Amino acid sequence: MNLLKSIHLAPMWRRYICIWLVYIVLISVVLQAGTLPKGKFDPNMVVQAFLSIAPGAAVLSLVWPLTGWFERRGVGLALCCAIHLMAALAFAFATYIMLVHLQGATERGLEWHIWPFMYNVMTYAIVAGLFHSMRASTAAQRQALAAQQAQTLLVAAELGALRSKLNPHFLFNTLHSIIALTQRNPAAAETALFQFSDMLRYVLDTERAGVDRVTLDAELQFVRDYLELEQLRLGPRLQVRWDLEPDMGDFILPALTLQPLIENSIKHAFNPYTRPGLLRIEGRRDLDAGLLRLTVRDDGPGSTPEAIAASSGLGIRTIGRRLELDYAGRAALTIDSRPGAGFAACVTLPIA
Repeated sequence: MNLLKSIHLAPMWRRYICIWLVYIVLISVVLQAGTLPKGKFDPNMVVQAFLSIAPGAAVLSLVWPLTGWFERRGVGLALCCAIHLMAALAFAFATYIMLVHLQGATERGLEWHIWPFMYNVMTYAIVAGLFHSMRASTAAQRQALAAQQAQTLLVAAELGALRSKLNPHFLFNTLHSIIALTQRNPAAAETALFQFSDMLRYVLDTERAGVDRVTLDAELQFVRDYLELEQLRLGPRLQVRWDLEPDMGDFILPALTLQPLIENSIKHAFNPYTRPGLLRIEGRRDLDAGLLRLTVRDDGPGSTPEAIAASSGLGIRTIGRRLELDYAGRAALTIDSRPGAGFAACVTLPIA
């Protein structure tokens, strides 16, 4: 019993044995096709078919390691075919000798001697072809898996690089705003530093955790802290309007998705002007399409598509590429802007 438990056949070999056993039974039935309608079945024919076919099937199993040797050595097609041809002839001749020994060759016609030989050559060719096909399929699967893993590593590396660009970009620009505020209003600058410490903790926590996914509530709180800091510097020039659907706070999205878009609007629609401006932050769910849309919209001077494409700004371009990689094309950043018509950046994310 322990010996039987220790014997383990790979699924491929279990299928190989089953196919040959079914073939043996089929041959024994075909050989008795004339007597079966009369209710006569000779079990000895099954035994005889087994003794005639099973040894050849066992020998043909050796073709599997032979194909493996070809694969490891990188044997060329011509040499591979030559070796298989010699092996097929040797197999056919050995099987023919065994058949003659079992059934005898007295008073047999020439076709009886030729047909088994040709039949076994074809059997060898079919088995060798199947084994080569299986190895080729396995190799193709390994290559596809390796390519997929390489692509996954490449995407992960690029995402890491994009995140590493966003964090210093945010830190530098925010510190620059605090320094500018220090010169005009030291008390407000001190408040801004405390605000900045909360924002910095948000960034460091995502870095320390090794994940960049956060809830929409956490991202919006980070944005609110950032806007409060900027309002200390810009005063009444920065007017913010929130237009968010309820019950979206648990949605998961990449950290620092909205802040760079808001920072872009502040840079181009508020910093250069003394007039008040309106910044709208909108959130909508499209349940039919299975999408969440987050839009940052300002009433600034706007821009042309050519100017946007030629811009050297880091935030917009980085967010777009990051979404493309992170969601495999299922998320996107779209820009809607015209001269004199403001600027709108819309992040579209799959809900599931």
